Amino acid sequence: MEQLTVQPQKAIIAGVNLNHQPDFEYSMEELANLAAACDVEVAGIVTQNLSRVNTSHYMGTGKLQDVRALMELHQANMVIFNDELSPSQIRNLESDLDCKVIDRTILILDIFGERARTREAQLQVEVAELQYMLPRLVGLRESLGRQSGGVGTKNRGAGEKKLELDRRRIEEKINALNKELEVLVAHRQTQRKKRKKTEVPVVSLVGYTNAGKSTVMNALVELYTETKDKFVFEKDMLFATLETSVRNIELEDKKTFLLTDTVGFVSKLPHHLVKAFRSTLEEVKDSELLVHVVDFSNPEYEQHIRITNETLKAIGVEDIPMIYAYNKIDRREGDIPQSQDDIVYTAAKQKQGIDELIGAIRERIFKDYVTCEMLIPYDQGQLVSYLNEHATILATEYEEHGTKLTLECRQSDYSKYEQYVCN
Repeated sequence: MEQLTVQPQKAIIAGVNLNHQPDFEYSMEELANLAAACDVEVAGIVTQNLSRVNTSHYMGTGKLQDVRALMELHQANMVIFNDELSPSQIRNLESDLDCKVIDRTILILDIFGERARTREAQLQVEVAELQYMLPRLVGLRESLGRQSGGVGTKNRGAGEKKLELDRRRIEEKINALNKELEVLVAHRQTQRKKRKKTEVPVVSLVGYTNAGKSTVMNALVELYTETKDKFVFEKDMLFATLETSVRNIELEDKKTFLLTDTVGFVSKLPHHLVKAFRSTLEEVKDSELLVHVVDFSNPEYEQHIRITNETLKAIGVEDIPMIYAYNKIDRREGDIPQSQDDIVYTAAKQKQGIDELIGAIRERIFKDYVTCEMLIPYDQGQLVSYLNEHATILATEYEEHGTKLTLECRQSDYSKYEQYVCN
């Protein structure tokens, strides 16, 4: 697929506000940010209020004239539309505007293509791109030339359209990529099963793109590990993280949990991408707790919360306890509110509020811990070692019949070794 970043390009962005959507202005602003992320300069904006989208051209003909006028005025060479266009709309718009026409979906796919670093993320993006491209081949001018008949085409008469060859090749490629993806997904599911067996709770960071999830993760990793090689990539840009990272966080009292960082969400996230990334996003389903990271400095933060919650619901993530980390409080003016039951205020870059966040996580995921006394016979030394590693030992005494431990342990360990509990 042609990359938008090959040469500097100048675009007009255009959108239809259907039935006075309250978030329309923001979605147009976000479209401009997405274009900027692809190194496309936005030279002008055209919008139209409609009760329904024009089926042939997306916008009315009068508004398309405005688009043409703006293109000529600013010498723009492309138009970006705020919604996913149908194959016929792309064809008609390219013909009438005589320029490159792309939609919000391809813009997001392009950014994902640029950012994907692991093999799995790259495969997921490529599948999404090809699935998007398949019904739109007619709109791609290069595919319309006819190809003369040759080996394998004799029974089709004089020749076969390159278009049809492209379609078949794309379908074959999608199948091949999906097979490769299945292997990687199966491997990750095996890892998840192993993690479940250890009974270590899983906490997932979720939220809108660029809310600061990776920065929150790195702040926690830095607090509880010696090395920085466990840091995840973080940058102030859209979709910096496309792959799920898992880190083990061990607290001072030996309690541990797994922290996962996930791909960020955005409004109108293309369904091809949601489908392709479903296996990655489903990591979240195994969580005991979600930490919903919110960019509190963004005026549209409430909108971001709503979109994130809707996206989670769409992938089947429901009924998992959630706390909100209202991040980037250092960028806000005025007093910062006090943390509440399920809201913690943080500035992860400055390490502010991280202790409060850990406290909130600890309170929710370590509810099943029991404080007790156990008398372990001297010939069960390996059990003392196990409890030293997996429980919090509050006191140790050596008695005639064994080692007496006062400890705090998981309910599962308490049940397993109940025979040693002192009554």
